[in-house]
Amino acid sequence: MKIFRLLATGALALTIFGLAWAQSVEPKNTVITSEGPAEMVSTDKETTFTFKDHVVVTGTNMKMNCDYLEIVVLRSGDQTATVGKAEKFKSMLATGNVLMVMGEREAACGRAEVLPGEEKVVLSEHPVIVDHDQNTRGAGKKITLLRGQRRVLIEEPEITAPPVKDLGVDKEAKPAAGAAPATKESVPATKESKPATAPPQNNPPATAAPKQP
Repeated sequence: MKIFRLLATGALALTIFGLAWAQSVEPKNTVITSEGPAEMVSTDKETTFTFKDHVVVTGTNMKMNCDYLEIVVLRSGDQTATVGKAEKFKSMLATGNVLMVMGEREAACGRAEVLPGEEKVVLSEHPVIVDHDQNTRGAGKKITLLRGQRRVLIEEPEITAPPVKDLGVDKEAKPAAGAAPATKESVPATKESKPATAPPQNNPPATAAPKQP
Protein backbone atom coordinates (compact mmCIF):
# COMPACT_ATOMS: atom_id res chain seq x y z
CA MET A 1 0.00 0.00 0.00
CA LYS A 2 1.36 3.38 -1.01
CA ILE A 3 1.06 6.21 1.52
CA PHE A 4 1.41 9.87 0.65
CA ARG A 5 0.95 12.93 2.82
CA LEU A 6 0.00 16.34 1.44
CA LEU A 7 1.62 18.41 4.15
CA ALA A 8 1.41 21.68 2.25
CA THR A 9 -2.26 21.33 1.35
CA GLY A 10 -3.88 20.46 4.65
CA ALA A 11 -6.98 22.42 3.62
CA LEU A 12 -7.58 19.98 0.77
CA ALA A 13 -10.04 17.98 2.84
CA LEU A 14 -12.25 21.01 3.32
CA THR A 15 -12.12 21.82 -0.37
CA ILE A 16 -12.91 18.26 -1.47
CA PHE A 17 -16.10 18.08 0.47
CA GLY A 18 -16.98 21.69 1.17
CA LEU A 19 -20.00 21.06 -1.07
CA ALA A 20 -21.35 24.53 -0.37
CA TRP A 21 -21.53 23.96 3.40
CA ALA A 22 -19.22 25.81 5.74
CA GLN A 23 -17.40 23.73 8.34
CA SER A 24 -16.14 25.24 11.59
CA VAL A 25 -13.29 22.78 12.07
CA GLU A 26 -9.53 23.18 12.16
CA PRO A 27 -7.82 21.97 8.95
CA LYS A 28 -5.57 18.92 9.33
CA ASN A 29 -3.09 17.22 7.06
CA THR A 30 -4.58 15.11 4.29
CA VAL A 31 -3.37 11.51 3.97
CA ILE A 32 -3.79 9.59 0.70
CA THR A 33 -3.26 5.85 0.35
CA SER A 34 -3.62 3.56 -2.68
CA GLU A 35 -2.93 -0.05 -3.57
CA GLY A 36 -1.49 0.97 -6.92
CA PRO A 37 1.56 3.14 -7.57
CA ALA A 38 1.57 6.90 -7.00
CA GLU A 39 3.22 9.20 -9.49
CA MET A 40 4.38 12.83 -9.26
CA VAL A 41 5.14 14.92 -12.34
CA SER A 42 6.36 18.54 -12.07
CA THR A 43 6.55 21.44 -14.47
CA ASP A 44 7.88 24.94 -13.88
CA LYS A 45 4.54 26.06 -12.45
CA GLU A 46 2.72 23.05 -11.04
CA THR A 47 3.00 19.51 -9.75
CA THR A 48 0.55 16.71 -10.56
CA PHE A 49 0.01 13.73 -8.26
CA THR A 50 -1.83 10.63 -9.45
CA PHE A 51 -3.02 7.61 -7.44
CA LYS A 52 -4.55 4.36 -8.70
CA ASP A 53 -6.49 1.39 -7.34
CA HIS A 54 -8.54 1.65 -4.14
CA VAL A 55 -7.55 5.21 -3.34
CA VAL A 56 -8.48 6.42 0.16
CA VAL A 57 -8.25 10.05 1.24
CA THR A 58 -8.62 11.01 4.91
CA GLY A 59 -8.42 14.46 6.39
CA THR A 60 -10.35 17.08 8.30
CA ASN A 61 -13.58 15.35 9.35
CA MET A 62 -13.80 13.58 5.98
CA LYS A 63 -13.03 10.41 4.05
CA MET A 64 -13.09 9.73 0.32
CA ASN A 65 -12.75 6.52 -1.68
CA CYS A 66 -12.25 6.25 -5.46
CA ASP A 67 -10.47 4.22 -8.13
CA TYR A 68 -8.34 7.03 -9.53
CA LEU A 69 -7.26 10.38 -8.09
CA GLU A 70 -5.44 13.27 -9.70
CA ILE A 71 -4.34 16.34 -7.73
CA VAL A 72 -2.71 19.42 -9.22
CA VAL A 73 -0.77 21.78 -6.93
CA LEU A 74 0.82 25.07 -7.95
CA ARG A 75 4.51 25.22 -7.11
CA SER A 76 7.00 27.94 -6.33
CA GLY A 77 10.70 28.22 -5.55
CA ASP A 78 13.49 26.85 -7.69
CA GLN A 79 11.97 25.91 -11.05
CA THR A 80 14.86 23.52 -11.77
CA ALA A 81 14.25 21.48 -8.64
CA THR A 82 12.67 18.05 -9.11
CA VAL A 83 10.31 18.67 -6.21
CA GLY A 84 9.22 22.27 -5.90
CA LYS A 85 7.45 23.91 -2.99
CA ALA A 86 3.74 23.18 -3.04
CA GLU A 87 2.10 26.56 -2.77
CA LYS A 88 -1.59 26.28 -3.61
CA PHE A 89 -4.08 23.53 -4.39
CA LYS A 90 -5.32 24.03 -7.97
CA SER A 91 -7.67 21.16 -8.79
CA MET A 92 -8.67 17.61 -7.99
CA LEU A 93 -10.25 14.90 -10.13
CA ALA A 94 -11.60 11.65 -8.68
CA THR A 95 -13.13 8.95 -10.88
CA GLY A 96 -14.53 5.46 -10.44
CA ASN A 97 -16.83 4.57 -7.52
CA VAL A 98 -16.34 7.93 -5.83
CA LEU A 99 -17.71 8.10 -2.28
CA MET A 100 -17.16 11.13 -0.05
CA VAL A 101 -18.26 11.14 3.58
CA MET A 102 -18.16 14.13 5.90
CA GLY A 103 -20.12 13.95 9.12
CA GLU A 104 -23.78 13.34 8.33
CA ARG A 105 -23.34 14.12 4.63
CA GLU A 106 -22.40 11.76 1.82
CA ALA A 107 -21.83 12.17 -1.90
CA ALA A 108 -21.50 9.35 -4.41
CA CYS A 109 -20.83 9.55 -8.15
CA GLY A 110 -18.68 8.25 -10.97
CA ARG A 111 -16.71 11.49 -11.39
CA ALA A 112 -15.99 14.38 -9.03
CA GLU A 113 -14.08 17.50 -10.00
CA VAL A 114 -13.03 20.15 -7.48
CA LEU A 115 -12.03 23.63 -8.70
CA PRO A 116 -11.17 25.76 -5.66
CA GLY A 117 -10.28 28.80 -7.78
CA GLU A 118 -13.89 28.89 -8.99
CA GLU A 119 -15.21 27.67 -5.61
CA LYS A 120 -17.00 24.95 -7.55
CA VAL A 121 -17.50 21.21 -7.18
CA VAL A 122 -18.95 19.26 -10.12
CA LEU A 123 -20.37 15.77 -9.59
CA SER A 124 -21.37 13.72 -12.63
CA GLU A 125 -22.07 10.14 -13.74
CA HIS A 126 -25.11 9.35 -11.56
CA PRO A 127 -24.34 11.74 -8.68
CA VAL A 128 -26.25 11.47 -5.39
CA ILE A 129 -25.98 13.66 -2.29
CA VAL A 130 -27.49 12.49 1.00
CA ASP A 131 -27.86 14.52 4.19
CA HIS A 132 -28.71 12.07 6.97
CA ASP A 133 -29.23 14.85 9.50
CA GLN A 134 -31.90 16.55 7.36
CA ASN A 135 -33.18 13.25 5.92
CA THR A 136 -32.86 14.55 2.36
CA ARG A 137 -31.49 13.10 -0.88
CA GLY A 138 -30.64 14.84 -4.13
CA ALA A 139 -29.82 13.13 -7.42
CA GLY A 140 -29.61 14.11 -11.07
CA LYS A 141 -27.62 13.97 -14.27
CA LYS A 142 -25.07 16.49 -12.96
CA ILE A 143 -24.78 18.36 -9.67
CA THR A 144 -22.80 21.59 -9.47
CA LEU A 145 -22.08 23.09 -6.06
CA LEU A 146 -21.09 26.75 -5.96
CA ARG A 147 -19.57 27.08 -2.53
CA GLY A 148 -19.07 30.84 -2.54
CA GLN A 149 -22.66 31.49 -3.62
CA ARG A 150 -24.20 28.74 -1.45
CA ARG A 151 -25.99 27.43 -4.52
CA VAL A 152 -26.60 23.92 -5.81
CA LEU A 153 -27.54 23.35 -9.46
CA ILE A 154 -29.00 19.96 -10.41
CA GLU A 155 -29.67 18.86 -13.98
CA GLU A 156 -32.70 16.57 -14.32
CA PRO A 157 -33.23 16.67 -10.55
CA GLU A 158 -34.81 14.06 -8.32
CA ILE A 159 -35.25 15.30 -4.75
CA THR A 160 -36.38 13.16 -1.83
CA ALA A 161 -37.43 14.98 1.35
CA PRO A 162 -39.16 14.04 4.62
CA PRO A 163 -42.92 13.45 4.46
CA VAL A 164 -45.24 16.39 5.04
CA LYS A 165 -48.58 16.53 6.80
CA ASP A 166 -51.66 15.72 4.74
CA LEU A 167 -52.94 19.09 3.59
CA GLY A 168 -56.08 17.73 1.94
CA VAL A 169 -59.59 18.76 3.07
CA ASP A 170 -61.75 16.04 4.60
CA LYS A 171 -65.21 15.55 3.21
CA GLU A 172 -66.69 15.95 6.68
CA ALA A 173 -64.76 18.12 9.06
CA LYS A 174 -64.35 16.58 12.48
CA PRO A 175 -65.41 18.78 15.43
CA ALA A 176 -62.71 20.12 17.66
CA ALA A 177 -62.14 18.47 21.02
CA GLY A 178 -64.66 19.70 23.59
CA ALA A 179 -66.90 21.31 21.02
CA ALA A 180 -70.61 20.52 21.11
CA PRO A 181 -71.74 18.44 18.18
CA ALA A 182 -73.54 20.34 15.50
CA THR A 183 -77.35 19.84 15.46
CA LYS A 184 -79.66 20.21 12.55
CA GLU A 185 -82.11 23.11 12.83
CA SER A 186 -85.63 21.79 13.30
CA VAL A 187 -88.37 23.15 11.12
CA PRO A 188 -91.85 23.31 12.77
CA ALA A 189 -94.37 21.09 11.10
CA THR A 190 -97.31 22.81 9.49
CA LYS A 191 -100.84 21.46 9.46
CA GLU A 192 -102.07 20.50 6.11
CA SER A 193 -104.68 23.01 5.03
CA LYS A 194 -108.08 21.69 4.03
CA PRO A 195 -110.11 23.18 1.26
CA ALA A 196 -112.67 25.66 2.51
CA THR A 197 -116.33 24.48 2.44
CA ALA A 198 -119.42 26.67 2.26
CA PRO A 199 -121.24 27.03 5.60
CA PRO A 200 -124.63 25.24 5.81
CA GLN A 201 -127.64 27.43 5.04
CA ASN A 202 -130.50 27.48 7.62
CA ASN A 203 -133.39 27.60 5.18
CA PRO A 204 -136.91 27.00 6.69
CA PRO A 205 -138.49 23.66 5.79
CA ALA A 206 -140.86 23.70 2.92
CA THR A 207 -144.66 23.54 3.88
CA ALA A 208 -147.28 21.75 1.89
CA ALA A 209 -150.04 23.87 0.25
CA PRO A 210 -153.52 23.75 2.00
CA LYS A 211 -156.11 21.45 0.45
CA GLN A 212 -159.12 23.01 -1.31
CA PRO A 213 -162.54 22.28 0.26
